[in-house]
Amino acid sequence: MMRRWQFLLVGCLAACATLSDAAPVETSLVPVTRPSAAPVLAFVDPIRPRLRPALAQVSAAAVRPSDLSALSGHSPLRPYLRPKSAELQVLFKKRKLRKTSVCGDIDIQGKPVGRVPGRIKACGIKDAVQITSVSGVALSRPSTMDCGTAIALNKWVDKTVKPTFKRRGPVIELQVAAHYACRTRNNQKGARISEHGKGRAIDISGFKMADGEVVTVLSGWRKNPSQRQLKKIWRGACGPFGTVLGPNSDRFHRDHFHLDTARHRSGPYCR
Repeated sequence: MMRRWQFLLVGCLAACATLSDAAPVETSLVPVTRPSAAPVLAFVDPIRPRLRPALAQVSAAAVRPSDLSALSGHSPLRPYLRPKSAELQVLFKKRKLRKTSVCGDIDIQGKPVGRVPGRIKACGIKDAVQITSVSGVALSRPSTMDCGTAIALNKWVDKTVKPTFKRRGPVIELQVAAHYACRTRNNQKGARISEHGKGRAIDISGFKMADGEVVTVLSGWRKNPSQRQLKKIWRGACGPFGTVLGPNSDRFHRDHFHLDTARHRSGPYCR
């Protein structure tokens, strides 16, 4: 009978034989290299920022038909961007206006005249300009004056005349009754030299609208709705100008506004 230790020895030998027939196990103290994979920073944004995609407005402006009306049914709620050609037109227009502006203001269009001598000593203008338009509103004829008067005229048209006729107009032209002239006040013999003779006055007899309508001082001063508008314009001139005379002042001004930049000790004289 086989002893117990002999039986155990036989079992160990059988197990060792089985292990020797199996595939050898690869073992190493060196860690196994990881298989190739995406780098750790694959999902991290690069340091240089990405360019933004083009806006829909920019793309739409590039393909928008030039004859498409802004009020057509195809217009989106979001307005189109201005095409580059329109921006250039505005730029060139401003550059052109700047070349023909006077008195240091692009809204005052005309040309410098220089010294205008008077036929008598009290008349004349030292640095005269000939104005053709102010604040986008044309003068019915080129008018000679000094820059102080041109600036006052521009301010009056911009702040009072244009807003007053905004719904009825817009106003596109001032009817000029008189500008520079070497004469006495109201052409009266023996009177003082008029502010017209110093280049500091202009007379306005009417206002022309874009549809061709002309609102005159003579016919509109006592007739609604022109009366209300003309009186508002007359009041608005008192401040930019030192003297403002209208139909209520005397018989010489029943058909026009006399505006001059003379300064009075008691302040503007408006009648």
